[in-house]
Amino acid sequence: MTVNVHPSSYVDEKAVISDGVHIGPFCVVGPGVKLGSNVKLVAQVNLSGTTIIGNDCKLYPFVSMGHPPQDMKHKGGEVSIEIGERCTFRENVNIHPGVDYGKPVTRIGNDCYFMVGTHLAHEGQMGNNVIISNGAQIGGNVTIGNHVVLGGLSAIHQHTRIGDHAFIGGMATVTKDVIPYGSVIGNKAHLTGLNIIGLKRRGFSRDRIRDLRSAYRMLFAQEGTFSERLNDAESVFSDNNEVMEIVKFINNRKNRRICMPNSWK
Repeated sequence: MTVNVHPSSYVDEKAVISDGVHIGPFCVVGPGVKLGSNVKLVAQVNLSGTTIIGNDCKLYPFVSMGHPPQDMKHKGGEVSIEIGERCTFRENVNIHPGVDYGKPVTRIGNDCYFMVGTHLAHEGQMGNNVIISNGAQIGGNVTIGNHVVLGGLSAIHQHTRIGDHAFIGGMATVTKDVIPYGSVIGNKAHLTGLNIIGLKRRGFSRDRIRDLRSAYRMLFAQEGTFSERLNDAESVFSDNNEVMEIVKFINNRKNRRICMPNSWK
């Protein structure tokens, strides 16, 4: 395998370029960048800072990664970006590294797809198989689980957590944490139920989906307090991994609020 670099591009001699990398025209690759095998920079990609990109990723024109975070408290210390394998970054995607006073690394898992004009701010922590639709904006220190879908033009407030298999509707403004398997819409976003379509697409059985629905109805009913219903769900569904994931997510909320159904507003 060989490395293919277009003569119009600049690649710093300290950058680490693996076998099979293709760097198209008018790209800039800085000294702290590491590109895994078969990474493709289509054209006009700008990579700076300590930016590590895993095997088989593809970056389209005007992708920018690794420049200093948009955080006034960051003083220029060592920060970085770590990206897994087989991720796609379409045109005008912007990814920022961590900050020197908090989490120094922004992390993205495997098989993620960033559509046109999306942004992941400093300290972002993202799992695997995440889809970020056109124009979605993710604030600083946001944690996103696996198999999450963000609709077009959605906005995620800083420090928000989004659980595994959640769905964020287009143009939603998410200012509270979203439970695993949850589906939210609106400005400000509210919980509308479970991401049933996503669960079916990912092969969840009818029985697993039925139990999740039962737990959801228990958690967000109107009887009793939310703490009481949370305890009830933990007792009734103690042997159900998916429900326990929701319970654990809620119990770990610390000082942040959870997205609730509209009737709770």
